[in-house]
Amino acid sequence: METWLVAAGTALWLGFLTSISPCPLATNIAAISYIGKEVKQPRAALWRGMCYTLGRVVAYVGLSAILVSAVLAVPDVALFLQNDLNKVLGPLLVVVGLVLLNVIRLPVFSSGTLTARMQGKFTRVGLFGALLLGVVFGLSFCPISAALFFGSLIPLSLEQSSPVMLPLLYGLGTAFPVVLFAIVLVFAAHLVGRMFNAVSLIERWARPATGIIFVVVGLYFCKEYVIGW
Repeated sequence: METWLVAAGTALWLGFLTSISPCPLATNIAAISYIGKEVKQPRAALWRGMCYTLGRVVAYVGLSAILVSAVLAVPDVALFLQNDLNKVLGPLLVVVGLVLLNVIRLPVFSSGTLTARMQGKFTRVGLFGALLLGVVFGLSFCPISAALFFGSLIPLSLEQSSPVMLPLLYGLGTAFPVVLFAIVLVFAAHLVGRMFNAVSLIERWARPATGIIFVVVGLYFCKEYVIGW
């Protein structure tokens, strides 16, 4: 039970950290701002913002559930994970930690034109369009979000044999800042700049702190399960 609670808390934190990372944060604000401009009534804009957020959650949960369930469904792979996952997890956590610390830099792919085009098409469809926009943007990974999702959440879900619950908690973690921005944009747009600066400040210390923890835990796993000291 204690191990599960730690895993659940980690999944929530990873989701939150993903959402406040520069690339996803900028994408979320741009999408919700566009949604707000398209609708004159604040309530309607807020509902679209919520549907956009739900779309991101659905994308993360769906992709995680497919990947984890597919891996666990293969007997040989499942047996390997039961016996040797910690051997893989150590080096993987070290790599993800170094990515978060910007020691390892992954390539960035620009999708600004595609993003603007999709915003225009999807938001005209109403609530369902906002949900689709969230799904598409949720699956558009940048280096940091990809490292957190594929390098941390998926191994964590495999270790706990949790194809749905941990990804769901991760999705909820990503949703929290997005919902806050949606509310602020609809009812107090003049505060967005301050909120963005505050979230950016949190991200500046949260990401390297998480990176250091990942490196330390990864090195410990390497010592215990790979080297065997």
